[in-house]
Amino acid sequence: MTEHDHPPSPSSSPSAPSSRLRALLPDLTPWRSSADFRRMWLAGLVTVFGSFLTLVALPVQLKELTGSALAVGAIGAVELVPLIVFGLYGGALADALDRRKLILWTEAGLGVLSCLLLLNTVLPHPMVWPLYVVAALVSALTGLQRPALQAILPRVVAHDQLPAATALNSMRWQVGAIAGPSVAGMVIAFGGLTWAYALDVGSYAISVLLTLGLAASPPSHDAEKPSLRGILEGARYAWGRKELLGTYAVDLAAMFFAFPNAIFPFLADDLGAPWALGLMYSAAAVGSLLVSLTSGWVSRVHRHGRMVVGAALGWGAAMALAGWMGNVWLVLLMLAVAGACDTVSGLFRSAMWDQTIPDGLRGRLAGIEVLSYSVGPQLGQVRSGGMASLTGARASVWAGGLACVASVGLLALALPRLLSYDQRTDEHAVRMRRQRTGVAEAA
Repeated sequence: MTEHDHPPSPSSSPSAPSSRLRALLPDLTPWRSSADFRRMWLAGLVTVFGSFLTLVALPVQLKELTGSALAVGAIGAVELVPLIVFGLYGGALADALDRRKLILWTEAGLGVLSCLLLLNTVLPHPMVWPLYVVAALVSALTGLQRPALQAILPRVVAHDQLPAATALNSMRWQVGAIAGPSVAGMVIAFGGLTWAYALDVGSYAISVLLTLGLAASPPSHDAEKPSLRGILEGARYAWGRKELLGTYAVDLAAMFFAFPNAIFPFLADDLGAPWALGLMYSAAAVGSLLVSLTSGWVSRVHRHGRMVVGAALGWGAAMALAGWMGNVWLVLLMLAVAGACDTVSGLFRSAMWDQTIPDGLRGRLAGIEVLSYSVGPQLGQVRSGGMASLTGARASVWAGGLACVASVGLLALALPRLLSYDQRTDEHAVRMRRQRTGVAEAA
């Protein structure tokens, strides 16, 4: 035989290292194959940077106007209830209305609210109460919009590309989370609050123009009007799907026990490194971004439930080590590892939802996800702050991490269907795949 009869093995091939590298890089197939996904991704990127301008500017303005830490902290209180209430209602709307129109009108509404912040800022004497009103309204519109954004994704991306699309969306957010606050800080420092709000208004204008180009996404022909009965129907469906219920419960437990962001200033002081406070807030986003930049492997994993549980255990363990270690650089490393684990859990959690939930229920299930997503971190900050006042910041962090590991482990044992889930054989995933294939063939 000649040498051509036996091709070189992958380990000896000169192209093998580059092939392995390409396998780790983000899968850009959704970007290349779907014009609507490209529009949504770009609109989201612009909005992320604009939103961070307001996210930083609003507390800065409240501090300047009131000089009260309590007044600044009250922003979180006025935002929580609207997000929960309108998140659930937004899920029902996403199943009953054209999702594109819902996204478009809420995006335009958010732009109008940014205009109100800008107008208040240019007054000779800016007022305090409009800041709280706008913050509550922004939270309500965000709650209405987020389920539609999540529910529309399976309509614009092929079934087998959903994990890759989720990874690309996650990467977009992480880039904004790392760079956004720095950009916002510079804009406010050199241009002032007026420029921050003005640029946010411009970002919404760009986002609305991009959203106008999306294809219509009408409800199914048998969709019901939004109602409490419809919301409860979605809740019953989630309760009947124990693997889905497990993803909600695991995320809630992880955030409740091991989300210590509120006490980072105290942790930095305990470590004798107040200069590292900003790094603590961005470390998790750095870890998340590294996962997204090497997410090519995500589409090749099929046991999504195990990945959700394993990543949540990793999140808790990393937080426990962050609280136990006394070296600030090791603490930052553990926070980055925790952020990476959180992203892995989120990617496979989203993949399970996107690939198994029927289209007619997807909005309502996304509304329930908004509930778990918003309540967990808020309660987690209360837990970490209360415990830190009794035991100290470091003990609050490591004890919360250990409690996270224990609770996630117990949930995994109590919900075996979460661990046994396999998207290749799960009846719901198989049914959805066949439906999507049939629609594509008919088209």
